[in-house]
Amino acid sequence: MNARLEEKLKTLPRTPGVYFHKSKTGEIIYVGKAAVLKNRVRQYFQSTRDMDVKTRALVEEIDDTDWVETESELDALFLESEMVKRYMPRFNILLRDDKSQTYIRIDMKSEWPTVSFTRHPLDDTATYFGPYYSGFAIKKALRHLRRVFPYFTKPPKNGARPDLDTHIGLSPRPGTDSKEYKASLRQLIRYIEGGRKAIIRDLEKEMRVAAKLHDFERAAALRNNIADLKSLQQKIMFGDREFLDISKDRALSDLANLLGLKGLPARIEGYDISHMGGKNVVASMVVFTNGVSDRSSYRKFKTGERNDDYANMHEVLLRRLSEKNLKSWGAPQLILVDGGKGQLDAAIRAMEERLLKIPVIGIAKREEELVIDAERSSVSLERIREYEADQAMAVKDGVSVIRSGQYYSVNLHAGRLNASGHSRNLRSSSQVGVEKYLHVTKLFQRIRDEAHRFAVSYHTVLKRAGQTKSQLEDIPGVGPATRRQLIRKFGSVAGISKATEQEVAAVIGPKKASLVVAYVQNKE
Repeated sequence: MNARLEEKLKTLPRTPGVYFHKSKTGEIIYVGKAAVLKNRVRQYFQSTRDMDVKTRALVEEIDDTDWVETESELDALFLESEMVKRYMPRFNILLRDDKSQTYIRIDMKSEWPTVSFTRHPLDDTATYFGPYYSGFAIKKALRHLRRVFPYFTKPPKNGARPDLDTHIGLSPRPGTDSKEYKASLRQLIRYIEGGRKAIIRDLEKEMRVAAKLHDFERAAALRNNIADLKSLQQKIMFGDREFLDISKDRALSDLANLLGLKGLPARIEGYDISHMGGKNVVASMVVFTNGVSDRSSYRKFKTGERNDDYANMHEVLLRRLSEKNLKSWGAPQLILVDGGKGQLDAAIRAMEERLLKIPVIGIAKREEELVIDAERSSVSLERIREYEADQAMAVKDGVSVIRSGQYYSVNLHAGRLNASGHSRNLRSSSQVGVEKYLHVTKLFQRIRDEAHRFAVSYHTVLKRAGQTKSQLEDIPGVGPATRRQLIRKFGSVAGISKATEQEVAAVIGPKKASLVVAYVQNKE
């Protein structure tokens, strides 16, 4: 351990937080969480005798350490997860097991929502929180929270007797209606999103009002809830402190410097198209606020059935940049499209048709190079051209710039190769460690991967729905109510084909019966 780091460690606080171990080049090589930063971080620099080989290798590379304090372990747990997703430190990959991440799922659209865990989030109507890399800690956190905000883990059955969870206060008490239960769940979600202090203030106001109205039973219950909430700070929890101080985010400041942006891009939007041969064509819009994913702002689009990514990208950006959506969702400070020159041109054309000037760039899949239109991307090219001029001598700061016509291809990790079309990591080479914009590269990877995941998820949902679609949906004049009547009576299309026209007419009338029977016979 060097003298500078030794002095720095003396200032470690005794609070929860997230720490960042860095190499000599400034690369973040490991992100961890701590209940007490002072105790946890200093453990790395004590005797390595009891450490495994991988941990010793990590310690040997540590040249500097930074940290971010949080209000509780709840915040530290989520912040660690988001920072690992952002920076993809190589030792976090080495020191992890082979399990996938855990998500919290809450299906608020149901009459009686349930809270559960999953490793495979779907593009359904449920709300997901995560991913979290410590499944044990997340489940333990929810057990503590469940005593404050009782919830169901499976839908209740009408008329069923209260189970053990209800008796010990983990499920809503008998007599609780759906509206009251959902209000409690919204408080749970609010807590997950970092609103602990606001919840406590609201509960204290309710408690005082209840006391003034001499509703002492309710006042006592609220008092107990407040005490339980305050005690949660002392327990292992999870948090959702997503939005760090943007002025301290190195990736955003480096990005603004590279592209000559007027300010730090507080809102970055990523777009991707997904389809199979022009069928079930969808697009995703993912949003990163202050450099961190903001899932509540994600949007998905369904476009026309055509095998043309350029036309699809143009349609999506044209719809997104409409006056109505700009007013409702706000305007991005940077747009990132997954694709090369064609997708970038389509996005820029849509922006020009809306008479807007928003910085927009592409990221090519093969080598993860940035694609910039020299004339229409609405970014400053001063820094890019400096690197282009330096190419005659050598690659500088790990940046390689190639111009082809009006397009620049900017490689921020010259010397590293991408392992696959949507890789989460880059292959190493002799150039590793010299990249000035390594954090920018990892931010773009994160946005691109998230846009791809969200688009593929929606496409998969539509494809599965299409595979299970009833043949009756193709009959003109036969609507959902008629189809339900037929299936209820005959069970399936095969059952309808075995029935006579008179039997079908007895269910849906002679006019529609003739259409259905003719269609089924034609299919056969």
